Amino acid sequence: MGNSWEKSVQVLGAMRITRDGEVESLTLAHKPRTVLAMLVAHPDQVVSLPTLVRELWGDNPPASALRVVQTYILQARKALSQATRLPIKVIIEEALSTHAGGYMFSESFARLDYHVYQELVDSGRRALVNGDLAAGVSCLGEALGIWRGSAFADVVVGRMLESRRRQYEESRLGALETLAEAKIGSGRHLEVTADLAALTAEYPYHEGLHSQYMRALEKAGRRAQALEVFHRLRAGLVSELGIEPGQTISRVQFSILNSSPINGV
Repeated sequence: MGNSWEKSVQVLGAMRITRDGEVESLTLAHKPRTVLAMLVAHPDQVVSLPTLVRELWGDNPPASALRVVQTYILQARKALSQATRLPIKVIIEEALSTHAGGYMFSESFARLDYHVYQELVDSGRRALVNGDLAAGVSCLGEALGIWRGSAFADVVVGRMLESRRRQYEESRLGALETLAEAKIGSGRHLEVTADLAALTAEYPYHEGLHSQYMRALEKAGRRAQALEVFHRLRAGLVSELGIEPGQTISRVQFSILNSSPINGV
């Protein structure tokens, strides 16, 4: 590597790059930004020209598509050079290189924030399995703190990037559920109820998060409010999706209904 600066490329929110902790935006029009996002989302893999063409134009590319993609690659390299203050020659050699039939973004040049996030999630889950609730909650909280909004928030995505975006978002949801469960298990009911109030508003039909919210509220002595959460979820599922709540959350409701009232609630 021709330089020793620590860099990361961030896609868990608007796409940007950091250089020794200094945040730099990537000034790119929509289609060059999509090309760079495709390469960053598949680090250390050669992404073929036909794949980039399909991501940009679907099944109806213009006749000049291959030449236009090459222009977008040049623009992406210039944006990386500007953001990192490195010569374009270094970017070509170390960051966004040309290969037979396509291009590759090297993660040795800049770490992908999703991979940093995933390592922290894995560490947090290992800690929880080993019975270390405090370490597990800490790692998961740090991991989720990396997110700044929806993945690829400022990128116009095609089919492949949409698939990758959904993968990232599903991973975030799983980590959120794991963290909430760990907080419930460690008795942090007030904290987790606040977290889950926001999450159930963000994901109004997610039964797992609603189930955790109900359990946390019950443990905090707010039995009536826990039942209100179920009724609000059921009303939304029936009116918007035409389905009833699943067995798992229905069992939680049944358990709360049949538990002894707390403080007269």
